Amino acid sequence: MTNTIVIAGAGHAAGQVVATLKQKKFAGRIVLLGDEPFLPYQRPPLSKRYLAGALDAERLHFKPAAFYDADNISVHLNTRVNRIARDERSVHTDAGRTFAYDKLVLALGSRVRRIPIADTGLAGIHYLRDISDVDSIRREIAAGRKVVIVGAGYIGLEVAAVCRELGLDVTVVEMADRVMSRVVAPEVSSFYQQQHEKHGVRFLLSAGLKAFHGASRVTAVEIDNGDTLPADFVIIGAGILPNCELAEQAGLAIDNGIIVNDQCQTSDADIYAVGDCTMHPNGIYRRQVRLESVHNALEQAKTAACNLCDDELHYSQVPWFWSDQYDLKLQIAGLSAGYDETIVRGNPADRKFACLYLKDGVLIAADAVNAPREFMQAKTSIAAREVIDLGASVELR
Repeated sequence: MTNTIVIAGAGHAAGQVVATLKQKKFAGRIVLLGDEPFLPYQRPPLSKRYLAGALDAERLHFKPAAFYDADNISVHLNTRVNRIARDERSVHTDAGRTFAYDKLVLALGSRVRRIPIADTGLAGIHYLRDISDVDSIRREIAAGRKVVIVGAGYIGLEVAAVCRELGLDVTVVEMADRVMSRVVAPEVSSFYQQQHEKHGVRFLLSAGLKAFHGASRVTAVEIDNGDTLPADFVIIGAGILPNCELAEQAGLAIDNGIIVNDQCQTSDADIYAVGDCTMHPNGIYRRQVRLESVHNALEQAKTAACNLCDDELHYSQVPWFWSDQYDLKLQIAGLSAGYDETIVRGNPADRKFACLYLKDGVLIAADAVNAPREFMQAKTSIAAREVIDLGASVELR
């Protein structure tokens, strides 16, 4: 019998584990351990509406505080788990506390990829991962100030859009030769770069960082061709890394994430893992994947919670992601890695189109820009491993 479930981590996935356990009327004890001072909250708005000041911190919460006011739920914030003792079936914290478990859920999430040359001690150099990071950046924002954004992925471009709308002077530095190069085709990259440039964003592509300059505070960014960019502050978006060190130290199977099965069990049957930190099987793509997405975090959390309640559930879904930049909504269905052909449906000039990714004629992914119907159709077709008729015409409504 499972009497106590301990959840290490208090992010979006952890909040969903608690919510599903409550929905399933789990009668045992739930212990939630989070290293931030906040209850589980949504991260996607951080680089969008929260950064823009259009959303307050309370509205970020996954559930209101009263949701956790139950006799069988115990929440411990500012509590960092530093060791899993599998032989004792317990976790240990930095503060010296020990929490025993019957089942353990690792919702450890991920952390920003740090750039060594940014560790200068200069004020004004920021990463963006949590509420505290964004609060620090918001104090920097004022019309006319110069911001250099390092990285042209989702986060970098979302932040660039917000900063331009707030009247800042924005320069984006990117090592790759095009924006969002890891996740979209050249056609989509070109479209987004053009849209940002129309809003006044400057791009330096194929550009590496050389140094940050300033006395006590950053005043300039030097890139590898010797050019120096004046900067009132800097925001770095260089990707994220899975938090799997705890699991590795405990002897769990690791491979670019905590390895789990389609029920979210790790190599220890009493320990589950969910969200950004997991490497899991995807039946549609027939391979192991690690996903950095809210959809994956929520669905894995539901899967783990159901199985913890002996309601057997196997996770296999089409991954999907989204990004809001200006008035453009990019919705991505599937995983495009390994594609050998693309088809653009609709006209990018109309700011409403879709880019379909095929491998051996089978649809494996789609990017839909302001085209929700095409996005929904693509999700269905990807799940069915549908062969696409290259001559077919699809009207976007």
